[in-house]
Amino acid sequence: MNERAALWLAAAEAVEAGRAAAFATVARKRGSLPMASDAKMLVTADGGRWGTVGGGCTEADVTAQALATLETGKPEFVKHTLNADLIGDLALSCGGTVELFVEPLVGPKELARLCRAVGQAIERRLPATVATALAWPNGPSKLAEVGGERWAVGAGERLLSSARPRPTVLARARPAHRHTAAFVDEEAEAFIEPIRRLPRLTVFGAGHVGAELAQLAARAGFYVIVVDDRDEFANRERLPAANEIVVEDFRGVLDRLVFDEDDYVIAATRGHSFDAYIIERTVGSGAGYVGMLGSKRKRAVIWRALEAAGVDPKALKRVRSPIGVDIGADTQAEIAVSVVAELVRLRRLGEGA
Repeated sequence: MNERAALWLAAAEAVEAGRAAAFATVARKRGSLPMASDAKMLVTADGGRWGTVGGGCTEADVTAQALATLETGKPEFVKHTLNADLIGDLALSCGGTVELFVEPLVGPKELARLCRAVGQAIERRLPATVATALAWPNGPSKLAEVGGERWAVGAGERLLSSARPRPTVLARARPAHRHTAAFVDEEAEAFIEPIRRLPRLTVFGAGHVGAELAQLAARAGFYVIVVDDRDEFANRERLPAANEIVVEDFRGVLDRLVFDEDDYVIAATRGHSFDAYIIERTVGSGAGYVGMLGSKRKRAVIWRALEAAGVDPKALKRVRSPIGVDIGADTQAEIAVSVVAELVRLRRLGEGA
């Protein structure tokens, strides 16, 4: 299961069970800091923890501050600065300021349903937006939109999407789905978390490199599908981290799958003819990334065959092959590291990176 989905589902379980819990989410960061721009953590009073906001002294302090909100029942912003005083004599390169939104998970069962809906949306690759009022005069006020459905807690619906002559909070947040960092909407007095659907990696071929790719890509936050027509290779024992394992002829799978800009496709099958077929079917599919595992010589052979079959040479120029960042990779695990590094670079920095 995706780590962020597990966090939201754990929050739902905590609320349902009446366990004292709190969220801490990065709202703003400046400088070089050891946490992602969309970092989020769930902590419980009995020691449970999901996610991270960077570790070390910052995370320890934030954990204490998040749990302290259970006493007040109110959310608040906390600021931490990582500087020479905190770093000590280690001469570490990181330093900067981070502001986090911490909120107690208290309230009615509607809160548990909202958290569960968000967690399930992440698992199902549905975009979502969560808005939380900055002031809670009468308890938590939250509103989430998942796949066209709305989930409100307390006065969330009234406070966050009132009929004023302006776009609603959630509508304004939607363009930010391309950038997953949370932010403060000053006009609406709300904390907004745009949750972009997971990027999807479809690996055609469950051989040794394909299996390594699936494991590492899942850890890097991709929704991973592995396709192979051999069940002795495409099975849960070999691919424990894959979200979906499809044991079927490549043709049938490609007839069903629809790709878009959030899709990454890799041809890593056991034979040139299979790879050629996959590239032919996906080069014009709309996938944001299409790549083929193998050498420059393999690419030349397959490209000639595809061009002879009528595939536009200009279309083939957008296919990446060989794939992977050049780190001198030799083993299957090293090759997977180089390929996933390329996928992450594209996801974070965009085309041309």
